[in-house]
Amino acid sequence: MEVERTVALVTGAASGLGEATARRLHASGASVVLFDRDGDRAAAVARDLGDRAVAVPGDATAEADTAAAVEAATDLGGLRLVVACAGGATASARTVARDGTPHDLQLFTDTLQLNVVTTFNTIRLAAAAMAALDPVGDDGERGAIVTTASIAGYEGQVGQIAYATAKAGIIGMTLVAARDLAASGIRVNCIAPGTIGTRAWDAAPADVRTTLEAKVPFPRRFGTPDEFADLATHLLTNSYLNGEVIRLDGAVRFDPR
Repeated sequence: MEVERTVALVTGAASGLGEATARRLHASGASVVLFDRDGDRAAAVARDLGDRAVAVPGDATAEADTAAAVEAATDLGGLRLVVACAGGATASARTVARDGTPHDLQLFTDTLQLNVVTTFNTIRLAAAAMAALDPVGDDGERGAIVTTASIAGYEGQVGQIAYATAKAGIIGMTLVAARDLAASGIRVNCIAPGTIGTRAWDAAPADVRTTLEAKVPFPRRFGTPDEFADLATHLLTNSYLNGEVIRLDGAVRFDPR
């Protein structure tokens, strides 16, 4: 699968990992659909990229919005590449608080919606569009999908029961989706990042960031969105990588707290 002259859809493309990935794919010659709830910011990124970049505002949990993004990619020439970055953390809470209050159920389900549902909705609608395309190359490949989990899906910390469960769900769907879509010539892989230095960390106290960076074995720093984009691009283009979850974390393992 080649990036140049293909069409890519990136969800959560208005900032952070999604923006970096959209920029990398566009620089590599792809036409890119930037799908994000922040339509104004997505449009600004698309304008900055110029030709071959289209912004589609919408919610990745909604079937109609996600279908519109897939249709926009189809209109550009046929969707071949997807990187699903939409998601994120919500408020932290223990399963049972110190005062005996149980975890808020709505907070838990909202976190699953934000992460698991957005990812599954993107996979199912994008894969259906890809399956209708003619295969390319000797292997008969029709497309490739990369999803975004977190190392919290393996070792969630105290107060991360909702977020860790959501990211574990994305990890868990990877192999099954790859197997389900094998008959259509569509590969599915997943990146589980550690702490990545997106703009969201700019407001954090310097001592907090220094403490977290010191826990990373090597290199002793946060990862960068560009490093995520590099890995996503490799997963899209390496035709024998399928059904894999790759940690991008500098060998860090989250402590309980």
